[in-house]
Amino acid sequence: MYKGPKYDFLIVGSGLFGATFAYKANQAGKSCLVIDKRPQLGGNVYCEKTEGINVHKYGAHIFHTANKAVWDFVNSLVPFNRYTNCPVANFHGELYNLPFNMNTFYQMWGVHTPEEAQAKIAEQRATVSAKLDGSEPRNLEEQALLLVGKDIYEKLIKEYTEKQWGRPCTELPAFIIRRLPLRFVFDNNYFNDPYQGIPIGGYNLLINKLLEGAEVKTNCDFFREYKDSWRDLADTLVYTGQLDEYFDFRLGRLDWRTVSFKTRIEDTPNYQGNAVVNYTSHDVPYTRVIEHKHFESFGQAVYDNPKTVISEEYSTEFQPGMEPYYPVNDDRNNSLADQYRALAAAEPNVLFGGRLAEYKYYDMAPVIEKVLNMKI
Repeated sequence: MYKGPKYDFLIVGSGLFGATFAYKANQAGKSCLVIDKRPQLGGNVYCEKTEGINVHKYGAHIFHTANKAVWDFVNSLVPFNRYTNCPVANFHGELYNLPFNMNTFYQMWGVHTPEEAQAKIAEQRATVSAKLDGSEPRNLEEQALLLVGKDIYEKLIKEYTEKQWGRPCTELPAFIIRRLPLRFVFDNNYFNDPYQGIPIGGYNLLINKLLEGAEVKTNCDFFREYKDSWRDLADTLVYTGQLDEYFDFRLGRLDWRTVSFKTRIEDTPNYQGNAVVNYTSHDVPYTRVIEHKHFESFGQAVYDNPKTVISEEYSTEFQPGMEPYYPVNDDRNNSLADQYRALAAAEPNVLFGGRLAEYKYYDMAPVIEKVLNMKI
């Protein structure tokens, strides 16, 4: 039996939920032990320095929020830069701005005015609407066609979505694409939120600030070391791992989509001119290419470093042993997740939080906001 010191909280996972919880607990005078099975802290926001560049090891993480209190909170710990997310889509070498806006419509059809763009989209929507003849869209393909028409769907949505989900759009439920924002202005800013940026110096600095005052332990597997004895160690468990794994998969396994990365150094200061380029056709196996330098380097600073680091991102079906990324919100998984959530609600002195433990997709800011609003 474990004979170490008694903590108020044992926090499993040092991602944003666990780290923010540790910060708030420390501010309240509570003691915490934070454990993580990885060799480093920070969960999926962890950055690895390569060639002087902070590489987002687990995919692009762009902080954005409409909540000024959350923005002020993170900036009180680490100042954020002015990075604005303006992804580009590549379809067989044709380049389109995202999100769908007047730049996209000009690139797609050569239209110059909002009126021309609206007319073109309305024309294509009408064709799909006539085929549906008043019936509800039966799948993602019909839903998307009804929202944006044939051209945008076929070049910028169809094959990209099929790569992401590993199945045809005709087999995906319509609710996955409830809406597709169309902007009839020349604005490539992907997010509507007024606050957006990257921590200056990378996300590791933010995580380190959040974890100040907590004891931390890496390369530590909760299920091997503490699952049966944690109550001797701490009053309360804060669990941020996979929801079904906590209960030994007793009701069955939840499905996930996951991603993998092929990262390499390029001997050029500027590989693609943008942080994120989506590849929307099947002939390219990866979904996007991330050039990490552009998250924190601007203007001449891009060329001051003669090298750059890029990551090709591949979407795949989750298998045990992989890192789970995205919940699969179909009827089967939603029903199973509800059953596991009921078990979690009945678990004494255990708090389940974050993307994995709640089986819910979160952006970064809402995770922090949720913890800041908790009573500890």
